[in-house]
Amino acid sequence: MLPSDRNLSVATFILLGFSDVPELQVPLFLIFLAIYSVTVVGNIGMIVIIKVNPKLHTPMYFFLSHLSFVDLCYSSIIAPKTLVNLVLKDRTISFLGCVVQFFFFCTFVVTESFLLAAMAYDRFVAICSPLLYTVAMSQKLCAMLVVGSYSWGVACSLLLTCSALQLSFHGFNIINHFFCEFSSLLSLSSSDTHINHLLLFIFATFNEVSTLLIILLSYLFILVTILKMRSASGRRKAFSTCASHLTAISIFHGTILFLYCVPSSKNSRHTVKVASVFYTVVIPMLNPLIYCLRNKDVKNTVRKIMDTKVFSN
Repeated sequence: MLPSDRNLSVATFILLGFSDVPELQVPLFLIFLAIYSVTVVGNIGMIVIIKVNPKLHTPMYFFLSHLSFVDLCYSSIIAPKTLVNLVLKDRTISFLGCVVQFFFFCTFVVTESFLLAAMAYDRFVAICSPLLYTVAMSQKLCAMLVVGSYSWGVACSLLLTCSALQLSFHGFNIINHFFCEFSSLLSLSSSDTHINHLLLFIFATFNEVSTLLIILLSYLFILVTILKMRSASGRRKAFSTCASHLTAISIFHGTILFLYCVPSSKNSRHTVKVASVFYTVVIPMLNPLIYCLRNKDVKNTVRKIMDTKVFSN
């Protein structure tokens, strides 16, 4: 029998989540529920706003609509299970359920990372070559960048998931986390996980370095171009078009880098959990708020929709 067959029929995982602080279970449930509700409304709302306003049918908003979709998806993979575990004593999850959760979570997180890099390139072209923008950022190129981001996300996730399926797990396995994180799974396996750790290191390093390199180079050229502008209003406008994206990038990559820097000791488990909550639940809520609050076109569309509903009633 293959290890994967044994795992599917025998292994069960228990997600400890926040069970070590029972007095906070109800407050955490209410906070998580509020955050997830805002996430769903905010991201679906952003997708609808972009679709109904022809002025927003540009490359930047095309990427933003996919960013909202990805945020909605990977938050929905983590938040509902976390909410259930906060109110139920039974926190078990099957091996198959754990692997499926990791697969989709990894797919959408990697996709988001490359979408943010594509958006940085879009801002670079818009500011550094404004006259060539419509030609350079064609519909075909935008579609290729989005499809490439999803495809690479699926490829990374598929390879890591397949490597996990070859591992052996027996009986009940306690995961001191609120979701099936890959390194936590590896630490519970009775198999040799050297190759799995190596794959995780290679993909994580490549994804983080390559996307950050694209982002940093894009914004380096953007900064040089802005500093060369003679008009103060032109500089302010250029900075304002990048502000939302820079905020989203700083929060997303800052949290990832922080998690990598935290030592994996028992004393840091609470810190890792809190950072993971921010990374998996809070960021998907913040992105639509960041782009909505700092963008006049989005705010105007929201006002028009609200006015239409008011008058129709």
